[in-house]
Amino acid sequence: MISHCPVCQSNQLNSFLTLRNLPIYCNLLWSEQAAAKACTKDDINLAVCLACGFILNASFNPKLLAYSQDYENSLHYSGRFQEYADNLAYRLVETHQLYGKKIIEIGCGKGDFLESLCRIGNNSGIGFDNSYVPIDRHADLEITFIQDFYSEKYADHTGDFVCCRQVLEHLQEPLDFLERVKKLARDRSDAVLFFEVPNSAYIFQKLSIWDIIYEHCNYFTDISLAYGLRKAGFRIKDLTEEFGGQFLGIEGVPSQKPTAEPCQNQESLEALFALLEVFKDKFDQKIAFHKHQLAELNAADKRVAIWGTGSKGVTFLNLLDGEQTVAYAIDVNPKKQGKFVAGTGQKILSPDQLQDVPVDVVMIMNPLYQEEIRASLANLHLSPELLIL
Repeated sequence: MISHCPVCQSNQLNSFLTLRNLPIYCNLLWSEQAAAKACTKDDINLAVCLACGFILNASFNPKLLAYSQDYENSLHYSGRFQEYADNLAYRLVETHQLYGKKIIEIGCGKGDFLESLCRIGNNSGIGFDNSYVPIDRHADLEITFIQDFYSEKYADHTGDFVCCRQVLEHLQEPLDFLERVKKLARDRSDAVLFFEVPNSAYIFQKLSIWDIIYEHCNYFTDISLAYGLRKAGFRIKDLTEEFGGQFLGIEGVPSQKPTAEPCQNQESLEALFALLEVFKDKFDQKIAFHKHQLAELNAADKRVAIWGTGSKGVTFLNLLDGEQTVAYAIDVNPKKQGKFVAGTGQKILSPDQLQDVPVDVVMIMNPLYQEEIRASLANLHLSPELLIL
């Protein structure tokens, strides 16, 4: 059990939610149903640091996780998400005048966002990701992909702009990582670093409880994210909510004066603590509601499918014992289709396959995709009842 905050080193950790026996991976590709059902599971124990507001899984064991090319969490097959990513790339290029520059992305996935940054600004790029799979699509661009985690051995690389999206939440020692990443911009006072993380305030305020997953050992609010960057030696240029409030984006530049003070707004910390104090009861109420909802649908002989087999879908099925109550799982990502959901074992189908299976109710895991999903179903001449989580 982790006893100290990895950001401010305080031992004032207050546990507020424990979840038992959840898959350690939501985004690993399982080719066999039996293996998917038998996947490794562990507990999640969310705790908040009373000194700086950082939230972590105090039960996290990094030795259980090993990211590989079988890890698939790309959202770019969704038009809605691609629109967001494209707009973000254009905004960053224009704001920071990234034309003919050198871009570094840590945790580049399959390279989609790095490709956009390089195409828009005619930039060169270096992408780091242990799960990267070589593809021909980037052949016309000056991009080098390194199939590895970023570490000190790559410290000789420097860039005009460093991007790191959806990575910090996976790292048990985020402050150490931030300090290493800052070196990529050494000797460049105008170099900008951009980080994007899930917005945990969205989880606790909107009860987006399906976003609590083992892969995420860290849960950042704007308070803890800004403090972490300041303590690692960054000066904050901008901090924004992105993607309907589900993400936080923060831009910083290297500073010579790290800030040791955790939070300059005690009222914000107190508001966070008050929110977390009632979260467990609201969590239990939401679980009970959806269990009852699924039981009623099953009693009425309704065939239920979920749409979206990323973190939200996998967590939903496992928290609600969905193996017996949800018949199908749908995803637009072709790399997931034909695979099986971790823990509960539903076979993942493409939207087109809904024409061949009887589905009465589709539960949409992320409300931001509902219009896109409605349009897909209309194109397939299907009209199941839609439930938005």
